[in-house]
Amino acid sequence: MTPAAAQALPFILASVAVTALVSFILTPLAARIATRAGAIDLPNSARRVHARPIPRAGGLAVVASFLGVGIVALLVEGESDVVSPLANLGGMELAALFGGAAIGALFGFVDDRFQLRARWQFGAQLALASVALVAGITIDLISNPFGQGPVAFSEPFAYAFSAVWIVGMINSLNFIDGLDGLSTGIALIAAATLGMLSLLDSPSQTMVALLCALLAGSLLGFLPWNFHPARIFIGTTGVFAVGFALAVLSILGTAKVAVALLVLGVPIIDTFWIIVRRLVQGQSPFAPDRGHFHHRLLDLGVTHRGAVLVIYGISTLLAVLSVGLSGNQQLYTFLGIVVIGGLLLYLMTRRARKSFEAESYPDDEPRPRARDAGRAAIRDQARPMAHEPGAAPLASSAERQDQGG
Repeated sequence: MTPAAAQALPFILASVAVTALVSFILTPLAARIATRAGAIDLPNSARRVHARPIPRAGGLAVVASFLGVGIVALLVEGESDVVSPLANLGGMELAALFGGAAIGALFGFVDDRFQLRARWQFGAQLALASVALVAGITIDLISNPFGQGPVAFSEPFAYAFSAVWIVGMINSLNFIDGLDGLSTGIALIAAATLGMLSLLDSPSQTMVALLCALLAGSLLGFLPWNFHPARIFIGTTGVFAVGFALAVLSILGTAKVAVALLVLGVPIIDTFWIIVRRLVQGQSPFAPDRGHFHHRLLDLGVTHRGAVLVIYGISTLLAVLSVGLSGNQQLYTFLGIVVIGGLLLYLMTRRARKSFEAESYPDDEPRPRARDAGRAAIRDQARPMAHEPGAAPLASSAERQDQGG
């Protein structure tokens, strides 16, 4: 760690603590606002497994703490010069980060209230990407996995690639938001990893590290309310804002795009294979179903909390790998995980279907075709799960993944 990073570390850690506390305190207020506005997730669909209405717009607390404490921290830092050894961000970049997060929360809150169609969500994501592009936040080069030195992009391609990156990041969090605390915890791990690597860089990117720490703190304070059994969902409000912030911070950090690919490997790879499968089957890539990795874990008998912890563990392992690997090694590892992830999803799907057939059809009873059995299994597993007597209501944001719940 450089002297600049060591000097900034106490201030960064204090910012995490303050942001987490503010987020924790604001979350009940966000729940009341969501309830009064009608941003409620009702258990009125076969894909919903919670037994009572749950407020959706918990991202209000996350964004408010991130922006509020962030602005105060930057003002305090400006007076004390704690993070100034690398004040490497201009006013336009900071304005785009904070402004884009606020706009994302606004778009998301409208969706949480009115349940907008997928095309309107996609339009909002493109609008958020344009905020970053106008501020000059683009991916100009990436590591070359097939040779020496980086690959530089032309300006048009850099803009297009950056837009795809931002929209893809938002959708990855949106699609993985299927179990209580899942997207919140993964985003927390990603923000913490990006912040730590920003401090370990030479020269240290202390300003980027501070911003990552603020985002991590806001998610940390919200997580106790969102973990199973959830009392509030982060909603599209949080998914849009947090996804945008992570995408922008990964671009602002040197060589952090490869890191973000690896740390967020579970949601990114899950999203990739889900879209491929839906397109092959002639479905809309935004059509909701129970084909996600976390659903497969549930179908194999893993508990709700256990499935979340398994994915937390995988994300943490990938975060550790990202710290110890170089840029090319990170890309190679990510590509390998894409292939392995696709194979695992395929095998888990086959096992779930075979389990369904074995339990549902005696040996002397004719079985339907495998495709029909798989569809029947998905329909059957999409029904609301019963609770044990005395257990807390199952307040999952599952099955709302394509609505950013």
